[in-house]
Amino acid sequence: MEPAPRAGSTGSFPAQHRTTGAQSAKRHEERMHYRNLGRAGLKVSEICLGTMTFGNGADQDGATKMVNAALDAGVTHFDTANSYVGGTSETMLGVALKGKRQEAVIGSKFFNPMGHRPNDSGMSRLHIKQQIEGSLKRLQTDYIDIYYIHHVDHQTPLDEMLRALDDLVREGKILYTACSNFEAWRLMEALWISDTKGWERFACYQPQYSLVVRDIDEEIVPALQLKGLGCVAWSPLGSGYLTGKYTPGSLKVQGSRSAEGWGFQSRFFAANHGEILQALLDVAKQLGKPPAEVALRWVMDQPFMTSAIVGARNVEQLGETLKAGGWRLPADALERLNKVSAQPNKYPRVFEDPMPERRNSAVKMPGMK
Repeated sequence: MEPAPRAGSTGSFPAQHRTTGAQSAKRHEERMHYRNLGRAGLKVSEICLGTMTFGNGADQDGATKMVNAALDAGVTHFDTANSYVGGTSETMLGVALKGKRQEAVIGSKFFNPMGHRPNDSGMSRLHIKQQIEGSLKRLQTDYIDIYYIHHVDHQTPLDEMLRALDDLVREGKILYTACSNFEAWRLMEALWISDTKGWERFACYQPQYSLVVRDIDEEIVPALQLKGLGCVAWSPLGSGYLTGKYTPGSLKVQGSRSAEGWGFQSRFFAANHGEILQALLDVAKQLGKPPAEVALRWVMDQPFMTSAIVGARNVEQLGETLKAGGWRLPADALERLNKVSAQPNKYPRVFEDPMPERRNSAVKMPGMK
């Protein structure tokens, strides 16, 4: 039995389609969950189409087919960055969404070098101004829905970048600000600055998160929940490790990213990644579903999660991934995967775990009223 929609979700709704007749009726049977972006009013689909392969494995025709397939499945959320394939990803997404802009929520990012001049990277006010104009032009739009700080810039004060982003919101060039890959303390400092100065605050956070990479659970997730930020996960399939191509104990498969030597984030994997993968394979077999679908569903079923970013090299591969939308893991399967993938707490949390019991022990002492 499918669990009830969790708090903060809008439940399961028919996807909105651009077709009519028999084709539209058939596609309306597909379902997608939509969620608020943290405490913001913006709603996005729980599956977000990542476009890093646009121009790097997928040509314009393939990219357009993937965007259309995503829209037809109810996906409204698209993720890109100015630096993906040197801007080609944004350009191809803009072409694919031409005439369909109102159906899409676009997230883009900036930080990485876009040239060889001293100010062609980072998060200075100058670079932000240059990059928003470039992204808008490539995407063929006059605004970006979610604009992310892609990485930490140790050379630019937070005040400078946050004020520059606030200016872009006031100019109508972006609607929401966000960040990716920040440490918990830096995220909280940025929120404090924005709140105290009356500037636009981050609406969401984009971390690496999967069954084999759960580092944010200890400090960042509580911060997101406390401050009402959405969470949009990148690499929810562990760089492909959780797709069913791999077997426990093996970190390299011919023809995959691990063999090609790009984008395989195994250095971040939990020490017991083989045990986690075996549990995933067992659960997938019990449910009669592909491991990738179950692994992606697990990410989207986390109570703090807004969307999970998925990429594909072709429309056929994307079609399989999209099947993860619109359902929920049974409670026993969710519990097993939660348990096997949970990582040991570190200091100070592990030191403080017994303190609630110690705090309450006074009422059990003889002679205490």
